Amino acid sequence: MKTPNLPRQAPGLPSPHAPRLAILVAGGSGTRMGADRPKQFLLLRGEPVLLHTLRRFAEPALGVREIVLVLPADQLDIWQGLCAQFSVDIPHRLVAGGATRWASVKAGLAALGAHAEGLVAVHDGVRPLVSRQVVERTYAAAATHAAAAAAVLPKDSVRLVSQHGSAAQNRSRLRLMQTPQTFEIDLLRRAYAMPELASFTDDATVVDDLCRVQLVDGDYRNLKITTPEDLVVAEALLGGLVG
Repeated sequence: MKTPNLPRQAPGLPSPHAPRLAILVAGGSGTRMGADRPKQFLLLRGEPVLLHTLRRFAEPALGVREIVLVLPADQLDIWQGLCAQFSVDIPHRLVAGGATRWASVKAGLAALGAHAEGLVAVHDGVRPLVSRQVVERTYAAAATHAAAAAAVLPKDSVRLVSQHGSAAQNRSRLRLMQTPQTFEIDLLRRAYAMPELASFTDDATVVDDLCRVQLVDGDYRNLKITTPEDLVVAEALLGGLVG
C-alpha cells in the first residue's frame, strides 16, 4: 500500500528566530557488529559512539536549543550508567523509542511538544563523525526550503537489478542519503501523523508526499557504523576530523 498522492502545499517557513532542535535516534542491537553490546555503546577512541554523536550536536556554534535522545526502553538504564561513568554533562532529554525507526522518531518528536516552532534535525546516533558544517548546511537549507537532507554522490558504478537482468544507471543522478535530515517542525509533525509504510527508509521518505526535500552536500566521512570495519575506519578518521 502506498501513500496516496497528496497535493504538495508550500509549507510555512520558520521565523528567523525559530529554535534549532535535534532528535538523535539509536536503536541498534549490535548483531551485525558481532558485539556483546548495542553498537551505539561500543567504544570509539575510548568513549561510547553515541557520546561522540551527542557531542557533535552540542557544539555551541550550532546553537541547538534542545537535544532528544531516543533509545530502546531496555537501553535507557545502560545509557544513564554510561553517562555517569564518562561524566556526561551535555543536557539532553532521554526518550524510549518504538519497535521501528519511524516509531522512535515519532516518540522523539512528541517529546518536543512544547515547541510551537523550530527546525528539527533527525540524526542517526551511530553517525558520530558528522561535521559541524554538514549539520549547519541542513539547518540553513531547512530554514529556506522547510525540508533538507545531507547526501553524497555514489563513488561506484551502479546497476539496477530486475528479473530480466541488470542495467547500468547514471550515477550522477543518484545520491546516497545520510543524516542529519532537517525539517520545519510542523511539517515533520504532519508527516508523522500519517500511517507508517514499509516504503519509509528515512525521514525524507516520510516527508516526500508533503514537501520536496532539498539535498545538501554531505560528507563521505559521515559514515554509519554498522559493521566491525566501520568502527576501524571511524577510529582512523576521528582524529583528523575537523569542525
